[in-house]
Amino acid sequence: MKTIVFALPGNEELAGSLTAILQAETGEATFKRFPDGESYVRILSDVREKKVVLVCTLHLPDQKLLPLYFVAKTVRELGAAHICLVAPYLAYMRQDKQFNPGEAVTSRYFAALISSIADSLVTIDPHLHRYHHMHQLYNIPATALHAAPTLANYIKQHILQPLLVGPDEESIQWVSEVADLANAPYLILNKTRLGDREVQVTQPEISAYPNHTPVLVDDIISTARTMIETVQQLKKLTTTPPVCIGVHAVFAEGAYEALQQVGAASIITSNTIPHPSNKIKVDNMLAKAIQDIKP
Repeated sequence: MKTIVFALPGNEELAGSLTAILQAETGEATFKRFPDGESYVRILSDVREKKVVLVCTLHLPDQKLLPLYFVAKTVRELGAAHICLVAPYLAYMRQDKQFNPGEAVTSRYFAALISSIADSLVTIDPHLHRYHHMHQLYNIPATALHAAPTLANYIKQHILQPLLVGPDEESIQWVSEVADLANAPYLILNKTRLGDREVQVTQPEISAYPNHTPVLVDDIISTARTMIETVQQLKKLTTTPPVCIGVHAVFAEGAYEALQQVGAASIITSNTIPHPSNKIKVDNMLAKAIQDIKP
């Protein structure tokens, strides 16, 4: 079965790379927005009896979801044999229970919507918390890839004597995995969240690693408050500026600049979300997962 890859707006670079790796066809489509804010979508390529790959990372999801929905519905009507959504960053994973009466459990609703328009899903390090497996949320085959080996390879190649630092107890499983793969020691901090943009972390015990470079590792960098607080703590304990590494460069407004200003030696992310900090490519692992999907 032939594969054709479509880039939703903003995903052209990754889609182009995946198309080349897969030796697939480039999907041609037109996207525009009418003056009243409505979306216009037109599929220009023949998709009949093909595996259609839609590349759409889902940060800022509310503005991306309707064009994605329209594309998926259109290629289905045009005869696509299989629709695979490649969403390296997957939105609406945090609200996985009703914390207060009347709250929408958006992770379930979002999963139901995606499951209704795609036949398969490929993502990277989704924020699974109370749900431990994607099949608990999604009614379609959903592959959750892990960036730990890719991050570990980057650390081994670019950072001398790294000391990995995890932001909280939730991070221990995957930070320890990155550390093990990178042959590096690690520490896990204790974090107390005081609000959406305010956190408090314990002072890390790094006296046993005087010659190491602290490497702060997290899956999602959103407000960056945890990393900012940790960098400030580290500056009191070592003269070696820390390196900050994240899988998903969400970066709320002003967060990237604030993290730069606080004194991080460098800020490095994977290309799951397009951002100037992207230095770690996930293209090959995504392509392999797409190849493994058999309609």
